[in-house]
Amino acid sequence: MSATLLDVLLLVIGIIIILFGGDYLVRGATAVAKRTGVPSLLIGLTIVAFGTSAPEMVVSVFAALAGSPGLAVGNIVGSNIANVFLVLGLPALIAAMGTTAKGVRTNALIALAASLLFIALCWDWEANAPGALSLLEGAILAAMIIAYIVYLGFVAMGSREDPMVAELTGVDSMEGLPKSALGIGFSLIVGLVALPIGANLIVEGGASLAVTLGVSEAVVGLTLLAIGTSLPELATSVVAAVRRQADMAIGNVIGSNIFNIFAVGGITGLAAGGFSGGVAIDPGFFRLDLWVFLASAIFITLLVFSRRPLGRMTGAVLLLAYGAYLAALLYFTIGIA
Repeated sequence: MSATLLDVLLLVIGIIIILFGGDYLVRGATAVAKRTGVPSLLIGLTIVAFGTSAPEMVVSVFAALAGSPGLAVGNIVGSNIANVFLVLGLPALIAAMGTTAKGVRTNALIALAASLLFIALCWDWEANAPGALSLLEGAILAAMIIAYIVYLGFVAMGSREDPMVAELTGVDSMEGLPKSALGIGFSLIVGLVALPIGANLIVEGGASLAVTLGVSEAVVGLTLLAIGTSLPELATSVVAAVRRQADMAIGNVIGSNIFNIFAVGGITGLAAGGFSGGVAIDPGFFRLDLWVFLASAIFITLLVFSRRPLGRMTGAVLLLAYGAYLAALLYFTIGIA
């Protein structure tokens, strides 16, 4: 088996393990909370909210601590790009998505502000050069996710029509929760063991693949890792489109992008800042990727404020734009147009 194939295999296996691990952890922790009488709203805004971001969070933290900042930041930036262009583009070819759900416009503005803040924190304004996600930057982002969770709590107490709130607070209808103490314990153990194992495989495979291909780790994080960790959202959106229930997809993607920036970025900055001095930002991110990342947030905001459905034509344009982005990324990094 060639080194390249082995690296890809490690990366794929790691992604599969970490996605299943995150799911088991969320279901086990949710079952524990329900058995102990924790209100469904609180479960949704804490366990479900952070648990669904656990795979990306663990990968970015492991990558940062292992000295692979390109993977850590690439996972955040690439996932948000893939969420907009791929996760929305592909289902839109199947069925039109509405953009008028309650709360979507507010969340779109929050996502846009989060994107601008993330870019600002990635730049060292004193040195006028790419900086790092240090302890301070991590604390700022972590404070923002706490503020966002509090905001969602107030929204949830008034209405459950907001798509982000509906997704997080649908604990009572969550299927597949373990019933017995043995089942709950098994779910928790599987999740807690699988997450670090999967993250370690991803970091090892991704870093090695970058060396083998002669590209930066950021490229692997922006492409293979980002697409892999976006697969659950993609699968959910496609299934919803097939069932003609795709109107919630845009709200869910926006919420996922907010958590990627605030929660994943914040925890990664805090962890790396506390143990290794921070997550250095590859200058290459400012050449293309962060601007595509920002453009995706601007596009979503303009789309929801236009109140026009996301139809097949727009979906095709999104997919073509994603393909163009990947081609440009390859061109800038390894000279292949």
